[in-house]
Amino acid sequence: MTFVVTDNCIKCKYTDCVEVCPVDCFHEGPNMLVIDPDECIDCTLCEPECPAEAIKSEDDLTDYEQQFLSLNAELAKGWPVINEMKDPPADADEWKGVAEKLEHLER
Repeated sequence: MTFVVTDNCIKCKYTDCVEVCPVDCFHEGPNMLVIDPDECIDCTLCEPECPAEAIKSEDDLTDYEQQFLSLNAELAKGWPVINEMKDPPADADEWKGVAEKLEHLER
């Protein structure tokens, strides 16, 4: 089992989660983070750290969120590892809680 970053992260990109990850499985894109499922050890440390509640266990994904399991795997291959906290985008709080933001994903 792995943890998955869902679309709640898009345009929020809070990085609180990366500081607690013991295996550096987070990767950073232009406006979202993803988890490399091959690196995630299912430690559960990241999930409660996310202010946007964007991280879920793959077992808890809704039907809509299932697509993010393969999307995380795909994007992790091309995006660099992030393991230090950064400031979120200036408008992150405005996007927090906005539903179904996949159309805003920047690759």
